[in-house]
Amino acid sequence: MPDKTSTLKALTRESLAKAVKQLSEQDPLLAELVATYGPPPLWQRTQSFATLVHIILEQKVSLASALAVMRRVNKLCPCMQPAAFLQIEQASLKAAGISERKVSYCYCIAEAIVTGQLNLVHLRRCDNESVMAQLTAIRGIGPWTAGVYLLMAMRRPDAWASGDRALVVSYAESLSMLQAAGQPPCEVPSYAVLDEVAERWQPYRAAAARILWHAYLSRRGKVQ
Repeated sequence: MPDKTSTLKALTRESLAKAVKQLSEQDPLLAELVATYGPPPLWQRTQSFATLVHIILEQKVSLASALAVMRRVNKLCPCMQPAAFLQIEQASLKAAGISERKVSYCYCIAEAIVTGQLNLVHLRRCDNESVMAQLTAIRGIGPWTAGVYLLMAMRRPDAWASGDRALVVSYAESLSMLQAAGQPPCEVPSYAVLDEVAERWQPYRAAAARILWHAYLSRRGKVQ
């Protein structure tokens, strides 16, 4: 197991490649996905308020839909700074396609940053558990949103997005792919079950998630 310092280092293309190689050597399922669809992209986002808003918009909707709304939000608030965002009227945000509940969530995050309750720069020095605790203390940020931020923005090597629909669907599809012809497709597991499965991928769960996401998007012709 890596030491604490290494778990705080952000994934790079080089370290992701090494993690994918390690996982492929120890897990036949992930090895088959890499052989079939190729290694996954790094998929990185900025460590910022804008990224948190984008992830909020992705809650329970398609990536394409969330991206379209995010582009409209960027036009309303080009700098995407928390203080400026708080000056935008709720009606304008709702007209851009954000639900009333998600508008409230985004306001809460902006206020937390402005008041100092949430310091995104400070998070860089915190371990995954502390980052999760600080993020989920903000209304609107649950384990999934915090997990995706750890995975995509902070690029922590062992981050995991518990509650991600694409991950459980991709896992079931991947298991079905390995079955003998004529067998019924595997059922989509619960989030808790996949969380348990993912424990065997430690300390490279972020790479495993990218492998599963890459397979999911590849099957649908939507590789980003």
